[in-house]
Amino acid sequence: MTINYEQARAKLRAHGQEHLLQYYDELTPQQQELLLAQIEETDFGVVDSLKHKEMLLQRGEITPLRAMELPEIRAEEEKFRAIGLESIRAGKVGAVLLAGGMGTRLGSDDPKGMYNIGLTKDMYIFERLICNLMDVVREAGVWVPLFIMTSDKNKEATENFLREHAFFGYDQEHVWFFKQEMAPASDFDGKIYMEEKWKISTSPNGNGGWYVSMKREGLLDVVHERGIEWLNTFAVDNVLQRIADPVFVGATIDRKCSVGAKVVRKNAPDEKVGAICLEDGRPSIVEYYDMTQELMDAKDEKGDPAYGFGVILNYLFRESDLKIMLEKKLPLHVVEKKIPYINQNLEHIKPEAPNGYKFEGLVLDMIHELGSCLPFEVVRNREFAPIKNKTGVDSVESARQLLRENGVEL
Repeated sequence: MTINYEQARAKLRAHGQEHLLQYYDELTPQQQELLLAQIEETDFGVVDSLKHKEMLLQRGEITPLRAMELPEIRAEEEKFRAIGLESIRAGKVGAVLLAGGMGTRLGSDDPKGMYNIGLTKDMYIFERLICNLMDVVREAGVWVPLFIMTSDKNKEATENFLREHAFFGYDQEHVWFFKQEMAPASDFDGKIYMEEKWKISTSPNGNGGWYVSMKREGLLDVVHERGIEWLNTFAVDNVLQRIADPVFVGATIDRKCSVGAKVVRKNAPDEKVGAICLEDGRPSIVEYYDMTQELMDAKDEKGDPAYGFGVILNYLFRESDLKIMLEKKLPLHVVEKKIPYINQNLEHIKPEAPNGYKFEGLVLDMIHELGSCLPFEVVRNREFAPIKNKTGVDSVESARQLLRENGVEL
């Protein structure tokens, strides 16, 4: 049962957001119901965090965390592969694709995974990721359970697209969709924007909410019923990454870690990737914008950069250790963004510069809640082709080049 108008107004009053009901009397009954339902399910407390924004940026003591480097991995590769394959064949490994984002920065209004990177034929980002996962399915001889996180903005389009393309050959009996939660978007003064007279401006609440969202939609029941013990969580935009990689799985199990993190050697101290580290003695990631000159200059005992390994958002979590995420609130990251909205004249505005804040929880904060992490080095030009931009660094262009180098026909 949706809350009524008075209950909605009381909830908004507690957070200084009563303006979200200013057009209520002009709405149709259906629009009124939609707005009340959105008010009911929205956590307006995230916007209150702006009052102590400086505290959100505070970090603990950053120290190095040693990675398992390629020579060490190669020395034990067959052992790790055997352990990983045994676990995959026993149905203990699932994959979680974080695909809640849109292709806006690529000039597309579609979900990012629908972007076509092909040159002489169609080749979609979703297709490329499924091809990568199929390598492991063929090697192990079993289907890997695949959970796909969408968002309010792209759920319908994503599901329709994958069904229309028959999941690019993946057995849909082993695919589940779930929707991540949304967070309100505000101006710089903390007033939440409206997209329409009946719709609050929201955005996906960051990739750190995936486990809680799976719980909310009942998918942890599937995980437990199937006996899945490990969840390989990966981002939609890296078209070269290996998913449910048996060697990675085996190494993480063998080293008895709560989480494994695929890492690559950074190509520069200030490269825009998060660096694996310890924070107050617990595994963590220091984002590139938090890297001080001191951290960038630090060296390990071999004389290599102490924070020289960057994460690629491909993590393997021991599911039983994630239960603490159901009780804890992850730290909020307040990010300046361009937020479309309606102004007082009811005109739809698409800003060309950041005009407010979005509020996100990130996977990297989940790692900090866990006791142990195995940073696992992968060969950069074989497993790291992120598509963040249309051209230039980490772009469609650079990803195409890397795919061709790895023998992928485009």
